[in-house]
This record gives sequence, C-alpha cells and structure tokens, in this order.
Amino acid sequence: MKRTAVSLSAAALLLPLSACGGSADAGSSTVTVTVGYQSKTINTVTAGTLLRSLGYFEKQLNSLHDGHTYKVDWQDYATGAPITAQMTAGKIDIGSMGDFPLLLNAARGKQLARPTHLVSVTGYNLRGGLNTVVTAPDSKLTSVQDLKGKKVSTSIGSAADGTLVRALRRAGIDPDKGISKLNQQPAVGASALSGGSVDALSQFVAWPGLLAYQGKAKALYDGAQLNLPTFHGVTAREDFAKQHPAVLEAFLKAQAQATDYLNGHPVTAAEKVAEATGLPAEVVYLYNGAHGIATFDPTVKPQLVAALEQDVSVLKAARLTGDIDVDSFVDDEYVKKALGSSYAKRLSASPAPAASEVWAKDSGKPSVFKAPKELLAYVAKHRNGIRAAYVPDTTTGTLWFADRAVWVADGDRLLPFVAPATARAYLSAHAGARTISYSAALERVS
Repeated sequence: MKRTAVSLSAAALLLPLSACGGSADAGSSTVTVTVGYQSKTINTVTAGTLLRSLGYFEKQLNSLHDGHTYKVDWQDYATGAPITAQMTAGKIDIGSMGDFPLLLNAARGKQLARPTHLVSVTGYNLRGGLNTVVTAPDSKLTSVQDLKGKKVSTSIGSAADGTLVRALRRAGIDPDKGISKLNQQPAVGASALSGGSVDALSQFVAWPGLLAYQGKAKALYDGAQLNLPTFHGVTAREDFAKQHPAVLEAFLKAQAQATDYLNGHPVTAAEKVAEATGLPAEVVYLYNGAHGIATFDPTVKPQLVAALEQDVSVLKAARLTGDIDVDSFVDDEYVKKALGSSYAKRLSASPAPAASEVWAKDSGKPSVFKAPKELLAYVAKHRNGIRAAYVPDTTTGTLWFADRAVWVADGDRLLPFVAPATARAYLSAHAGARTISYSAALERVS
C-alpha cells in the first residue's frame, strides 16, 4: 500500500467520529490525526499555520513506513478554549495554545479523566512582551491606574487576561471589582475598541500589534513590564500519545523543522503566515521576525515551567480552576526523543538581543541598526521607501513600530518606548529628558 499523509480541509469537521481522534478508519489502515491550532495567534505558527503551509508534518508521517496511511485534519480556532473542549471530547489529538489556556487544558483533562500533557513550546518571551493592553488612538488614558472604573475587553482565561489581572493588581486595582471586564473573542474586542464601547483591550499576539499598525490603537501597557515569562505550547492527549508515540514524535520533529525554517528565513516565514492568515506581513514580522517579540524554540525551558506554576494562582483567584499539578502536566520526553542530541543545545540557547530594524520597500529583508537613532536617520532619508520600522523599548526590549512608539529625547539620545508608563519611568530617573513626537525625532536627525 502506498503510504501518504494528506491534509484535510475544515470540511473534515463533518466526518464521523470514527475518522477522528487518531483512530484507524473501520476496515482500513488509515489513521486520521487531528490537529487544533490558532492561525492568527502567530506565536503558535511552528505548530500550526507555518507548519501546515510547509507540509513538514505530512512528510514526517510519510517516513514512518508502519503500514498505515495517515491523514492530517487541521482545525483552526480563534482561542485555546474550543481546542481544549475538542481534546477532552476525544476529537483533537494535538493542540497549541497559550500558557493560561494550557493550564485550563490540564485541569479540564484531569477533571474528565482524559489527561493531556504539555509536550513542547512554540514561541515565548521571557519578560511577558507577547501580551499588550491597548486603547483607542485618541484615548486620554495613559496608565493602568486610569483603567479604574473603565470597560476593558479581554478573553477571560487567556494569557492576555492574566497580564491584565497582574497589571491591575500591581496598580492597586481589584481586577474583579475595579473595572468592568468584558469577556470577548479578540476580533470582537477589537471591534468594540474601535466602536468606542470599551475603553481598553488586553489581548495576545497578534491583535495589539495589528491594531497599532492599522492606526486603530495605541499601547497603554507593555506586558514585559511584568517581567514574567509568557509562552505558547503544544499539548497532546495522553491516550493518543501512548497509542501513537511515533506520530507525536513525527509532529515534534516537524515542529522543530518549522522552527528552524522560521529562524533561518524570518521574512519568508512571515510572508507565508501573512498569506495564510490575511494578517499584514509587517505585523507578523513584529512578533516572529529576526529580532521579534517572540523567540521560537520547541524545548521546555525551566523558566517557562516556573511561570506556569505562578500562573496557577491567578486562575484559582479568578475561580477558573482549582489546584493543578504542573509537574505531572509537563512531559518533555517526547520532544527530547524527537530532537535527540540537539535538545540540550536548543534548551540552553538564549533569545536574540533586541535590535532596531527597517524593512524597506525595495529590500527583500530588513536592515539592522545598532541604535534607534541610526534607524531614525535612515528613515528620515527614505521616508517614502519604508515598509516598516521596528525599535525595541529602551527598558523592556519589546519590539514595536517606530512610528507608534513613545519617543524620549535625552541629550543627543533618542529613545523609544512601547507605552507611556515605561517612558515616564525613564523620565523620572533622568533629569532633562523629555518626550517628543515621532516627527520631531525624525527632524532631529534630518
């Protein structure tokens, strides 16, 4: 029998259950592997959008030569919650989602006696910069403290909700009583912000960057101010992993290949993801680029496991879950086997240092500049030839669009910040420094 792996469309949702959940079709040796992913949550692309477009998983399945024909059913969702619901119903075998949804995945799996395990990581930011609170462009709000009594949209139980809760607590605001929180899907929240029915939006990649790029929002709070890791990862059903360990290993090998492709070809990868999702490539690159907010690495780093353990208390306080045994949920044995001798090297690798980049319209890839001032000088000379310009926050390192950043002049230095709060913190510690507009910053180097 010819052994092939085939990618199924969303129409596969209509298949009978016997063709789902990693099971063999009756009367044949065909196995359907169902993968749940979030196409527009671009921190998961190495286990979803990019992986699917590259076809690496299907190729890995083709190489198994175990007498089965494999089909891959890719199912796209907006958030992690429906992926968890389908996993615990036995209809999704492998899924990817953020750190808070991963914990809910663990809790739900244990509750329904269908345990799941975190088996790898997709992308991460060690300071928490993947989540951002944004407001309307003309909003008068300038700090988290200003959110008291306001309407804020988020997706409850998401990593972005966790960032909001922690930021409010640090500001002395009760996250349950101090604001009016609306539980909304990211797209709904974005519309609510644009329509003026909410005062702020706390969301995960790529929504804050997308809205800022479109001129529909500005950053109020940089998640990296928390200095707590946030990440997305891959979860698999325990029964599926035990029944089909070679398939899970094939997935993780394919994920590693997609990770290497993204890291080696960041522009092409961004364009592939943009084509598949409809997101602007400039926004994808903000997060997934060579010096983007996200770092992609499938290994399960101790810092990320420690962050999960801290996240449990936030979910418990919100009465979304009880105790969760993080140690039993994390299972890196499959990815260790899949990566072999390269695992240790990947595990010890550090994120790329922050850097300023300009993506010129006539260039195939962005140019890197040592300092934001050098980037400004280039932009000033090529104002009509810039596709996108990116600068890292001076204190948190979070990359942001140069024309959406808060700029500070300190002597002859020109320093960018993602949010007003980080800029104010710098100003308070540097006498004589002051905020200036982006156009004024460009004029200073013209």
